Amino acid sequence: MYLTLFFDGQCPLCRREIEALKARDALHHIRFEDLNHPDITERYPELDLTLANRVLHGQRADGTWLTGLDVTHAAWTLVGRGHWTAPLRWRPVKPVADLAYRFFARHRHRLSYLLTGEQRCEVCNHDR
Repeated sequence: MYLTLFFDGQCPLCRREIEALKARDALHHIRFEDLNHPDITERYPELDLTLANRVLHGQRADGTWLTGLDVTHAAWTLVGRGHWTAPLRWRPVKPVADLAYRFFARHRHRLSYLLTGEQRCEVCNHDR
């Protein structure tokens, strides 16, 4: 594994993004961890669950933590689609993209419902 990606499995839009990444991760470079899994804090005691539920978190194999769009870009790069997210990390775009991401992250359940028509999942399959 090159990246462990921690995601909100109760967010329909987040789950769709994870499914798209999984479908392209033929070499299994990414470990996907649902923040809502019952033993997540036991398996990852260094993870601040409150903060991870506010901002996307990822951890590289060397222990380096990434957050927000840096995680998104790292994950899509590992599956050969980093060119999709690279512009979000370009110097003139990065501050605006990060601000937009923070807005999305704060309102992801409402935005997810508007974009997918699906409500936040209260009881999800944690083995996805």
